[in-house]
Amino acid sequence: MKARVGVRRGTVLLATLLVALSAAVLPATATASADGDGNGNGNGEGHQDHPGRSDHWGVIARNTIGSPVAELRNGPFGSFGVLGPEGRPPYGRGSLGIEVANDSTTLNPRSEKVDFGNEVDFFSKPVSGLTEVGFHVFQTGENVTYGGGTTNMPNIRFEIDPNLAAPNNGITYSTLVWMPPNSPVTNRWSPYLDATETGTWYLTGGAGTATGCTLAAPCTFAAVKTALDQDGGDPATILTAAVGKGRDFMWIGAVDGFRVNETIYDFERWGVRPRPAD
Repeated sequence: MKARVGVRRGTVLLATLLVALSAAVLPATATASADGDGNGNGNGEGHQDHPGRSDHWGVIARNTIGSPVAELRNGPFGSFGVLGPEGRPPYGRGSLGIEVANDSTTLNPRSEKVDFGNEVDFFSKPVSGLTEVGFHVFQTGENVTYGGGTTNMPNIRFEIDPNLAAPNNGITYSTLVWMPPNSPVTNRWSPYLDATETGTWYLTGGAGTATGCTLAAPCTFAAVKTALDQDGGDPATILTAAVGKGRDFMWIGAVDGFRVNETIYDFERWGVRPRPAD
């Protein structure tokens, strides 16, 4: 009899323990999926299968030199004393943190380079179809002193097939690069920087020489698109889209709200969320 009672008591204890464990786990799970931004728990760490994320974003390995950092992160939430809206990322809680060094490789130049982008979703789209491009940046005063003056800033880069007609029909690859102007603020988030209206653009390699839009003589956004289309060949097409930095000066900061046409790519710690532009 005592043995039977002992077994029953053990069963009851086990069932009680399982109920307690379930009660401890279930509320946490509900909390993790009920974040106000829809991006996971209160720490911005959403589920890996978040329905709003795009899976085609990441460091483009073949365009990365040295050991730079391009990491989806929370914040930054402004430098000390910055308490207003400029002290938090423009979208959600997170951003793309970027860190590159200026003298850390054995190559020439010795600086690092990183591209964080998408090699799938923009493929084969026409360059002429780009109408809105830009981002927000977290620029520090230290970055300004690291070199390049106030224009020590991250870039937007589109790898493209320029499709230039004869005598330049052997040019099938170039990178279309935006060099932004200086950020109007430091140690906080900038307003939206419109790459179609500010800064300059250039093409790498033979496409730059053929169009006249080179690093030494960059063009406006409108001018570089015109130069790519006026040769009479097939339209220039996009291969990849990315934000990045290098190879030039050390830079440690962040980017958020990368816009391409009517979509804003919100960088969050848990992934990249496409948002419709306002």
